[in-house]
Amino acid sequence: MGKTMCPGQDTAFWRPGDIFEVPCSHCGYELEFFKDDAARRCTRCGSRVANPKLNLGCAQWCEHAKECLGYDPKEVLMAEGDETSLVDRLIAAMQATFGQDQKRITHALTVLERAKEIMRGEQGAEPKVVLAAAVLHDIGIQEAERKHGSSAGRWQEVEGPPIAEAIMKDLGMDEASRDHVGKIIANHHSAGEIDTLEFRILWDADWLVNIPEEYPEHTPEKLEALIEKVFKTASGKAAAYQRLLQREVPAAAPRPAAQQRSWLGA
Repeated sequence: MGKTMCPGQDTAFWRPGDIFEVPCSHCGYELEFFKDDAARRCTRCGSRVANPKLNLGCAQWCEHAKECLGYDPKEVLMAEGDETSLVDRLIAAMQATFGQDQKRITHALTVLERAKEIMRGEQGAEPKVVLAAAVLHDIGIQEAERKHGSSAGRWQEVEGPPIAEAIMKDLGMDEASRDHVGKIIANHHSAGEIDTLEFRILWDADWLVNIPEEYPEHTPEKLEALIEKVFKTASGKAAAYQRLLQREVPAAAPRPAAQQRSWLGA
């Protein structure tokens, strides 16, 4: 039998006002918040926006919060600051690389948000690797266009890792993390030579953002078939059903270990 959440944390029991929009204080772009999101990254300008209505509900005091959710929200909020500075600097480097290419900046920031959502339901991932890979996964696209006249995934996989390596090394990331992120970037279109949890989270986050852009005419039946084919994590698949089809994963499909939520605000 699957894990049962208490009504305070199960979104099935939330009221309409528990999911709301908040304008970015820097650019005014509207961001979707859950009541228990500590903060969000603006997908337009990259600024970190705090949740003015933060409400952890029973999870902030209940001794069974970790058993219920699969993670302790108090621990998440405490650890959040550890990654914020690094992510800020990665975003700044990504924006400097892309220059005026707002479309690609927005894509990277949106993938970052989706990766954080998925990571909440997939226990054991290294946040530093997931967040760096999300910000930098397409970092080689302009170099691919310059050298090869194409933004095709295979050229991104060739040109992206050395650019990402230089950025991460300059920011003081450890060698093991840099190597891991580099391998994720080198396979984020082909999925050929890596199958770590961190890679699967990035893969699913990228698909969550790409599907609406690349398959806008797909019928619900085709979308469901695509979701079943490409997603690699239970939490990513659940998010795809919710965002793209506005329904839950079918009963026959695997359910995520914990209800996915976007607690990380880094």
